Amino acid sequence: MLKKFEIWTLLSVSLVAIIFLFWLIYGREANSIEGMTFLKSLSFLNAGFNFMASVFLVLGYKKIKNKEIEAHKKCMGTAFVFSALFLVSYITYHTFHGDQKFLGEGVIRPIYFFILISHIFLSVVALPMVLMTFYAGLKSKLVFHKKMAVWTFPIWLYVSVTGVLIVVLFKFYSS
Repeated sequence: MLKKFEIWTLLSVSLVAIIFLFWLIYGREANSIEGMTFLKSLSFLNAGFNFMASVFLVLGYKKIKNKEIEAHKKCMGTAFVFSALFLVSYITYHTFHGDQKFLGEGVIRPIYFFILISHIFLSVVALPMVLMTFYAGLKSKLVFHKKMAVWTFPIWLYVSVTGVLIVVLFKFYSS
């Protein structure tokens, strides 16, 4: 089991990150992207990071089911790195680009917003879970790690996959 201090530290880091992201996206005006055309393509880079995180999450799951522990650790570490790269790129994108409106109409609109809202809600849930599960694995707190991973894996995978889907839908229906 993780110590109370470790749990509270990871929860606190998660809370600060979540508050910062909501402020970044919804609580301020974006900076100018004039002359920074590369920023327009960051949403595709973000989708790529999410896609790669998804791939390594599934590979890591397969590895642990086959009792390939070292391969599992490498896959999950790689998924964690891709998710971290996504977060840095996402913050960069939203610092300069801000929030955008979804222009899709008809049946796709409620589908998009269901995916988006569930993605946002579960990403808030996933962040502390991923940090605790990953940390427990690093500290060889395997009983706690396994109990958390049963819940963390599907939520983290859902958030990663829907992150890609959101970019695809947004670009297809808002261009």
